[in-house]
Amino acid sequence: MDSMTQVLLGGAVGGAVLGRRLGRKAVIGGAMLGTLPDLDVMIDFGDAVANYTYHRGFSHSLWVLAGLSTLLTAITVLLTRWYGRRHPARHAPRGGIASVTPGHWWLYFTFCLLTHPLLDAFTTYGTQLWWPLATPPVSWASVFIIDPLYSLPLLAAALIGLISGRVVWASRIGLALSCAYLAFGLGAKAMVDDRLTPVLAERGLESAPRLIQPTPFNTLLWRATIIDGDVYHETLISLLDDAPPGLETFKRGEALEEAAQATADGARLTWFAGPFLRYTSRELDGETLLVATDLRLGFPGYHPFSFTLAKRAGSDWLPVASQQLDAGNRGTREALGQLARRALNQAPLCLGDFVSPRLAVEAQSC
Repeated sequence: MDSMTQVLLGGAVGGAVLGRRLGRKAVIGGAMLGTLPDLDVMIDFGDAVANYTYHRGFSHSLWVLAGLSTLLTAITVLLTRWYGRRHPARHAPRGGIASVTPGHWWLYFTFCLLTHPLLDAFTTYGTQLWWPLATPPVSWASVFIIDPLYSLPLLAAALIGLISGRVVWASRIGLALSCAYLAFGLGAKAMVDDRLTPVLAERGLESAPRLIQPTPFNTLLWRATIIDGDVYHETLISLLDDAPPGLETFKRGEALEEAAQATADGARLTWFAGPFLRYTSRELDGETLLVATDLRLGFPGYHPFSFTLAKRAGSDWLPVASQQLDAGNRGTREALGQLARRALNQAPLCLGDFVSPRLAVEAQSC
């Protein structure tokens, strides 16, 4: 999720755990802890693909964060006791920090830190929850990376708690509402999957890799991507639809897949995104480059993550240091408006209409 939402989540969790003892300080401390795992964005891992795939890695590992919470608990308890011995009059155990037990400190640090990667796992990008195990990122893909309906209850909880002082009550209500929204997203995704399954079965695609995820800023309109060898199929499904979904078909560039995966960055992308990658060759600065695009994020014509993997040298492809290509912002506001109308089942919409010549559609039906 976006960093502001993680700040709000950490604040709500902190307020719910220690708000009775620390009051507003529990919210502020929790907010700081909630954004801590995302500081890995400041690390340069070497090239564009590395920076893309190592984000939400070690700093989002449940093992690492559990160890960090234990370390922070030990440090906090030692500092609190040291300060209490030096200033006994100010540290009377009638409330405040002096009343917090080591167990409560551990719960505070653990919940504030671990809820960050767990929330990220609900998004399409996914999270490496089990790092350093070499398992692919965990992704339940049931909420968009920015969703106001999830964040607003947490924002209200923070404002009410900080202004009124009713920290515990406000934090718990905010968390209950935001968790209910996550549960709704999982249920909505299951409904969409049920609608899509018979359509795929008619085409013999019931076993094909599929990804179902919400479109930007909502859980009403969902996008499905189905991989089918050299092509992939796309469709939009609204919870308000009364007709079965139709599929649009696009070229995936399977002929370039082997060359892409022969590079270290290409293999890393395959581990990270699975089969949901498109491969194209592109002329840039007088060179023919092999480009991989993550199909999971965005939608046709608006995929933000495309990377150069190799350059053509005669009949061979030579690996290059990966670079992320500019996705541009062509008509984004108009596209979002059309998606909003489609979510309400007010207007038909073909995803192929958004595709630029650079991402040329090879086959399409809508």
